[in-house]
This record gives sequence, C-alpha cells and structure tokens, in this order.
Amino acid sequence: RTFPHHPYFSLQLGPGQLSLYNLLKAYSLLDKEVGYCQGLSFLAGVLLLHMEENCAFEMLKHLLFHQGIRFQYKPDMVALQIQMYQLSRLIHDTYPDLYQHFENQEIAPTLYAAPWFLTMFASQFPLGFVARVFDLLFLDGMEVVFKVALVLLGNHKELIMQCTTFESVMEFLKTTLPSLGIIQMERVFNQVFTMDITRQLNAYEVEYHVLQEEMFTPLRSSSTDLDTVQRLETNNLTLKRENSKLQEQLDEAHATIHNLESLMATYQTNINHLETRVKELELDRLNLKKNVESLRHRIPEIDCCLSSEPELLICSGESSRSPKTHRRFHKSLINNDDTVDSNVLSLTGSSLMSNGSAKMSRGRLLTGEGSSSILSLTNSPIFE
Repeated sequence: RTFPHHPYFSLQLGPGQLSLYNLLKAYSLLDKEVGYCQGLSFLAGVLLLHMEENCAFEMLKHLLFHQGIRFQYKPDMVALQIQMYQLSRLIHDTYPDLYQHFENQEIAPTLYAAPWFLTMFASQFPLGFVARVFDLLFLDGMEVVFKVALVLLGNHKELIMQCTTFESVMEFLKTTLPSLGIIQMERVFNQVFTMDITRQLNAYEVEYHVLQEEMFTPLRSSSTDLDTVQRLETNNLTLKRENSKLQEQLDEAHATIHNLESLMATYQTNINHLETRVKELELDRLNLKKNVESLRHRIPEIDCCLSSEPELLICSGESSRSPKTHRRFHKSLINNDDTVDSNVLSLTGSSLMSNGSAKMSRGRLLTGEGSSSILSLTNSPIFE
C-alpha cells in the first residue's frame, strides 16, 4: 500500500518492502506508545528512497522525536485534532469566502487535510513535491505542512469555489489539486518561504484548549442553576409517573389481546367442527336422496307385481294357496330391500297379513291404495 507503483517497493518481499518492514518494526519497538501507524510507512518510504536503512531510521527518529511529529500518531490523536482546528482557523482568517464555501458543503479539514498531515503529502502528491516538503520539514518542523496546505488551497481557491457539490469539491481536492506542474510547484514553495504563521498557530492552539475546557468544565453552582435542576427533576418525576401509567395500560392491552386471541382460537375450533358436521350431514342427505330415488324407481315394479297376481289379494282370507305362490309375492314386494315396512307387507306361515293387524287391507292394496300410501311416503319433505 506504500508507493505500490514505485519500482523499489512494487516487488513483493523485494528489497524495498523488506527494508520498509525492518524500519517500521524497529521504530515500533523503540516507541511502544505509538507503535505502528499507517501514515508512518509513507515517511519511512520517502526516507528509504534517499538513503540507506540505518540512516533512514536515524532520520525517522529525528522527525518523530525532535520535531515532535510523533504526537499526531498517538492513539488518542489529540495533536491531529489540534492541527485540524488550526488549519480551519487559518483558512477562516486568510480566505473567509473559501472557508464559508467549505462550510456550505459541510467539508471539514479532516476529510481532505488529515492524509496531508499524516503522510506529509506523500500519499497523494508527486514524489518530487514530497521531497521538497521533507527538506523544509527538517528545517522548520510541522509549521511547513500548514504553510503548504494553506498556499495550495489559496492558489486554487477560484477553481474550488466553482465546485458546487460535496462530491465535486472532494474530487478536486483529492485528484486535481495534487497534479502539480513544475511551475506551480515552484510558485507554491516561493510563497511558503515568505510566510510566517508561528504566532497564529500558537494562538489557535491556546484557543482550542480554552474551548475544550469550556466544553468539559462543570457548570458553576448558582441559584439559577439549582432552580433549573429542581425543575428538571420535577419534570423527570412527572414523566416517570406518566411512563408507569402508560406501561400499565400497555400491559392491560397485551392481556386483552391475549384473551381475544384465545377466544378467537376457540371460535375457530368450533367453526371447524361445525364445518365438519355440515359436511357429514350433507353426505347423509345425499345418501337419503339416493334411497328415495331407489324407492321411487321400485314403485312401478311393485305395481306390476300386484297386477300380475290378483288372486293373491282376492283370496286373502284363505290359506289354501301354495307356499310357492306366497314366496314369489313376498320376493316381488321386498326384493332384498329392508326399507319396506313389515307392517305393510308380512307373511306369516302360508297366508298374507291378517285382517286385524294390518295397517292396509288386502282390498286396498288390490285397488292401488297401498301403492299410493307408499308413494306418498317417499314424497315426504324429509327426503327432499
């Protein structure tokens, strides 16, 4: 990830990558508080491009310890936050219109300037430009980075102001701005040599600490503050009571919902049972209709049998008829169907039904009244 397109570092496990690993490993053992930070690899990489591994390690120690750059790589990164505030104030005082443009687009210095400070411009700018920055860095320290950043933004202010969206501004700062020509590079460093911002940076640092103390200092106790606290506590108690009541109502609503759900499940079970019972009754009704139709179709057959043997009905009181004749008449009436009433047709011994117990006389059966009674029975509404 550090200068991946440079021949010295492009070869995996090549001499450049191994030297960079050794240098960063040695420094992490020396400064355990900082350890390894991603921005450090660019500083070490630039140094390795210009000197041997041992010399690069000594120069890295000089930058980080003697120039005080190591503080911005500490885990809390408080130094980097102070630097971002200082840069923001510099832009505000030097280029107020540009500062307002950044504010309108909600672009904080952290979004574009943090990589500049952590890598000394090495992650985005050409190596020739970065080498010039390192030369000034060894002479004047971190103040050079502020100067270069301010000059870059000032020289391209008009172009930045033409970008009217967040995306276009960030695209310009990350891609267009680093594409500097030799003439533009010389102009930048000539302006850097003439700038003096030491007093401003010190004032902005003090201002940052004062603001931080005001933000985190507890409020002074006063009568007004006590009244406010008491009022807030009273409001808090009132809200707690209301919250408790609402919670009780919510619990009751949940219980009601549970009861309704149980009741609905019971109703659904009953509905299912009734639907099953309806299906069973419908099936019984169909079976009964089939039986009625079967009886209706047998009425002509019974009439036919009655008309073909009138002597059986005329001589109903006589017992001299042969058993064969009675059996034939009985078979014709019943025809293996148990639905015919035994009180209507019954044979006892060798004679037909007796005069005293029969519901229908033999004469009526002969004249067709019996068949009408059977027909009226099958036409009853219960069989419809």
